[in-house]
Amino acid sequence: MAILRRKDNKGRVLKEGENQRKNGTYEYKWRDKSGKRHSIYASTLEKLREKENEVKKDVLEGIAPDKCNLTINDLYYRWCELKRGLKDNTFTNYKYMYTQFVEPNFGKIRIKDLRRSDVRAFYNTLYDEHHLTVSTIDSIHTVLHQVLDLAVDDDYLRYNPADKALKELKQAHNNEVDKRKALTRQEQELFEKFLSKQGQYHKWCPVFTVMLWTGMRVGEITGLRWCDVDFENNEISINHTLVYYAKGEERNGFSFAVNTPKTKAGFRTIPMLPKVREALLAEREYQNECGIKCKAVVDGYTDFIFINRFGDTQHQGTLNKALRRIIRDCNYEVLDKAKDNETPVTLPPFSNHTLRHTFTTRMCEAGVNIKAVQAILGHADAETTLNIYIDATAKFKSDQMSGLADFFNLSESA
Repeated sequence: MAILRRKDNKGRVLKEGENQRKNGTYEYKWRDKSGKRHSIYASTLEKLREKENEVKKDVLEGIAPDKCNLTINDLYYRWCELKRGLKDNTFTNYKYMYTQFVEPNFGKIRIKDLRRSDVRAFYNTLYDEHHLTVSTIDSIHTVLHQVLDLAVDDDYLRYNPADKALKELKQAHNNEVDKRKALTRQEQELFEKFLSKQGQYHKWCPVFTVMLWTGMRVGEITGLRWCDVDFENNEISINHTLVYYAKGEERNGFSFAVNTPKTKAGFRTIPMLPKVREALLAEREYQNECGIKCKAVVDGYTDFIFINRFGDTQHQGTLNKALRRIIRDCNYEVLDKAKDNETPVTLPPFSNHTLRHTFTTRMCEAGVNIKAVQAILGHADAETTLNIYIDATAKFKSDQMSGLADFFNLSESA
């Protein structure tokens, strides 16, 4: 007896699980491994069978069948619930990056529709239309990649569409991603000389001197307390950092917090050079003369060294603004005094972190052992220190050889 097979209204034989609905569209039904029934629909039989092939492939590879309406945002909310092991401010910054740049539009894309090209196009849009820097997109990528990793782990995706996307963006804009540059010796001398003079910027001399001659991160500087400084043994103990980040409604949505270093290497003792000792004592004397006392208490920490005239803690934004004004007025002064046809040394635009990089470069030029450099800077990864060390010593050697060539040219002309 012949087996009767179902056909559509065009006489085409329908496969198992397929059927044509009353409105002429097509449906495919199947059960997952738990026995739950699922359906997909299409306007034509051809389109239905394309979807069928995807379903069968998903079933074979264990991809979850409920991905149809799941969005990137849905996975992000699940990631937020599951994520552990991050410091509070780090997690807050991650969430800020996602909600600011991903959630409003890109995050609404359904997981089943997401392709590698979508992620690349998204990063290009952030760069070309929103004018974000590559480093900012890097921060966004850190979160998005982890969210999509969760999709792979939970069998919603076969692969992470964000893989290699950031690498390609960096390669495409490689000429615009400059390595962080240190101040040259001449620029450093100009900067220190300008700060040391009595005037409106002299009050900033201690904090920038300590930063410049210890290599401390800005959060370590602003969080430094008098009890962390051992004047008897000339040592500075680094055991925490001050952070400023979005948190509730405090201070217009931002608040200070104290965190311990991210790695064991961050806990360290820095030898206090004479310049640093002098700068700290000068800061103490200035505060005593002006009657300034620390009023700030952050997570139980107080007695901070570098405070403003109200006794509150400083933060990175204030210091960077001060640097911009110092650079501007220092250069005005230099250019006003310059003679005709003279090209004087001026200060380039730089930030707090440049001072840390400058200190590292000076140590490398002085031949300080690379392990000592790593310990003083608090680098957990030796490769980070090695990259800076190689760049700094290569530049130093090149400059020294140029000087040698100039010497011999002068000798030969004489």
